[in-house]
Amino acid sequence: MEVRTIGVVGAGQMGCGIAHVAALSGFDVILTDIDTEILDRGRASIASNLDRQIRRGTVDTADRDAVLGRIRTSNRVKDHVDSEMVVESAKEQLDIKAEIFRQLDVTCRKTTILASNTSSISITRLGAVTGRPGGVIGMHFMNPVPMMRLVEVIRGLDTSPETVETVNEVARTMGKTPVECADHPGFVSNRLLMPMINEAVFAVAENVATPQAVDEIMTLGMNHPMGPLALADLIGLDNCLSVMRALQTELGDPKYRPCPLLIQMVDAGRLGRKSGRGFFTYPKG
Repeated sequence: MEVRTIGVVGAGQMGCGIAHVAALSGFDVILTDIDTEILDRGRASIASNLDRQIRRGTVDTADRDAVLGRIRTSNRVKDHVDSEMVVESAKEQLDIKAEIFRQLDVTCRKTTILASNTSSISITRLGAVTGRPGGVIGMHFMNPVPMMRLVEVIRGLDTSPETVETVNEVARTMGKTPVECADHPGFVSNRLLMPMINEAVFAVAENVATPQAVDEIMTLGMNHPMGPLALADLIGLDNCLSVMRALQTELGDPKYRPCPLLIQMVDAGRLGRKSGRGFFTYPKG
């Protein structure tokens, strides 16, 4: 199946990153969100990131307008009717994602692949709310999307081999490396990453070390490019908490219990970079 137009639902950081990379790779993109203001900010963010790539010499100035010209924005899900593939990148809640998949199932052609950028929610469950479970798949991009090479490709129980093949090819066209895994809680990336982040939060909560010290030990001693707490701030502490709760619920193992300090910080609105404060403080802009 040839994919020419890719839809992206959700104009947050991840959705805009996916739209950016898809358009830069030559795909036409339809980026939708229920909030027009978020769409406007998202488009401005994509333009800003393209300018950054131009300064680094990874994108030609002449390509900037062409890339932006391939991205159309809308606040109507039904505008995905002409997409061969749609990637959902909404809030990490099953009810929200399931409703989007129901709407897409009605709107899109039966041959359209419906992918989710979920980091923890079952692809099989999302497929079950549609009439096309064979065409539903997980396409988990890493943050920041333009820089990170991995796309975790998750096969639901009924995902067809043809769907997997098409998504792998689309990921490669975007310059990414697709790596397949089965539909289990947290998949591979977050089943390993989030417990490490959670344990780093416990180390701070129990006064074992400061956030700076925890991150320095992991970057200098384990050669991680970014410490777990700085990474948590980048991902969003609310997203980290959502994944830990999903792992605890689905696997039923107490080792996935979210650290109380993580819960407190989310309750206080300290979500990391997007709120300006998490384990570290971030200036506006």
